[in-house]
Amino acid sequence: VQLVESGGGLVQAGGSLRLSCAASGRTFSSYAMGWFRQAPGEEREFVAAISASSGSTYYADFAKGRFTISRDNAKNTVYVQMNSLNPEDTAVYYCAARYSGGTVWADQTYRKGGWYASWGQGTQVTVSS
Repeated sequence: VQLVESGGGLVQAGGSLRLSCAASGRTFSSYAMGWFRQAPGEEREFVAAISASSGSTYYADFAKGRFTISRDNAKNTVYVQMNSLNPEDTAVYYCAARYSGGTVWADQTYRKGGWYASWGQGTQVTVSS
């Protein structure tokens, strides 16, 4: 599956952005989807994920209460709504996918970047103070 992110940009602290990730293919609903981010000089870190079948969601601690991941299988798109942004959220945000069919994996599985098979090119999010 090929992934294309969009929606990044420059926003002031306290503002919001919604990132989108459009996927190719006809079996999008069978893919677990994740969002990761990488700030300059930092390692890539997990942001949020959504399972394929049940639509269960998983969040990094810093994302809980501020970010919401969702998917629209009819549009082959996964979103992450990001509210109350702060400068520490500045990073390139990446979408990732893995075919998982009807399997619901353990929570920790969705948080591992190495588990995902496909990645987008990333979209820059910059939060000014």
